[in-house]
Amino acid sequence: MSATNYTGQRSGMINATGNSRALFLKLYAGEVMTAFQTKNIMMNYTRTRNIKKGKSAQFIMTGKHRTAAYHTPGNEIIPAQNSPNTERIVTIDDLLIVHQFIPNIDEAMAQYDIRSVYTQEAAYGLAKEADQNVLRMAVKAALTTNKERASKNVQDYAAWDEEDFTANVTYSGTNYANSKKSSNFFEGVLEAKRILESAGAPLDDLVCIINTDLYYHLFKASTNSETTANLHMFNVDIGGGGSVKDANMPSIAGIPVVRTPHMGSDTGSAWTGGLFSTANPAVTQGVAPLGSAESNRAAHYNLPATYTAATAAGSNIGAVGGLDGTSSVNMQTEANLVRALVINKDAVATVKLLDLSVETDYMVNRQGTLIVSKYAMGHNILRPAMAVALKASHNS
Repeated sequence: MSATNYTGQRSGMINATGNSRALFLKLYAGEVMTAFQTKNIMMNYTRTRNIKKGKSAQFIMTGKHRTAAYHTPGNEIIPAQNSPNTERIVTIDDLLIVHQFIPNIDEAMAQYDIRSVYTQEAAYGLAKEADQNVLRMAVKAALTTNKERASKNVQDYAAWDEEDFTANVTYSGTNYANSKKSSNFFEGVLEAKRILESAGAPLDDLVCIINTDLYYHLFKASTNSETTANLHMFNVDIGGGGSVKDANMPSIAGIPVVRTPHMGSDTGSAWTGGLFSTANPAVTQGVAPLGSAESNRAAHYNLPATYTAATAAGSNIGAVGGLDGTSSVNMQTEANLVRALVINKDAVATVKLLDLSVETDYMVNRQGTLIVSKYAMGHNILRPAMAVALKASHNS
């Protein structure tokens, strides 16, 4: 006697036909997969001031008493030197916002808290813009190697004889690959610190900011045609640190190395900058503040157009290695060669009028909630001498 097959009551089917699981409950896993986001790192490395009112803030710059003298016994001591002072002005940009509208019906049907996810994504959007604005100012500070460049890069620059300047470091060699070698990077950071120390700059709180792609290339000894002996910064036998295995970069000469994807990207054989356009003058990539009808800040983060340096305009007042003489200067070309920065937080100033905040408003007439994340802040070069760029000689 053959077995009889039973007909099962498939409670998951619709009208007893089709997919036997169609009506079964879809359980919420408790996790929401959002788009990839990048974090802000640069706000920790800028001189920040909070204000409650006003459109700008003033940073006083004091000069030096450079000359000592021997005293003749019996002579009256009469001060005969003035120390020139000046100021740096940091102006608030327009209100930067990320806005979202969540329909009431969607929020009711969702199995998870929509608002917390969306507000987090909005905060990331604002953080990225702030990060890139500070980086733009840091790059401009590093490229400000003499008095004439300062007049073009520093907002409301007032000529100041006491201004300090430092030169930049250019990787040796004539090919793009040299800028990705760990031995060249290691020596570049050492040279940057030597430049700062020779200029008498304070060495506290220095940090090296490097592009993410370049950071990971530094560990690829085989790809870079380097032997593992070239990775001497990791050699614990000579006081090195970090880990090649964990791709963990040690401090170099006491300077921590911090990576960011916001400076640009590497395709393996060429470099594309992420802060400025390829136009002349170079404008910011991404959103920019509004024009003259509002804050008149639209061009503040841009680079100046190509100009011919003129000795009479002060181009010979600056750092050795950072002078332009009477040559043609293309700031966009120079900015696109920057791979890393060694900076102190005094290189860039930030003024906050409204720190990061979120407002929500339920709109009965639209049956949903408007969420606005916002901040209002501005940035400017504070002390250009406190930023030294590590520059490649080629982009491809």
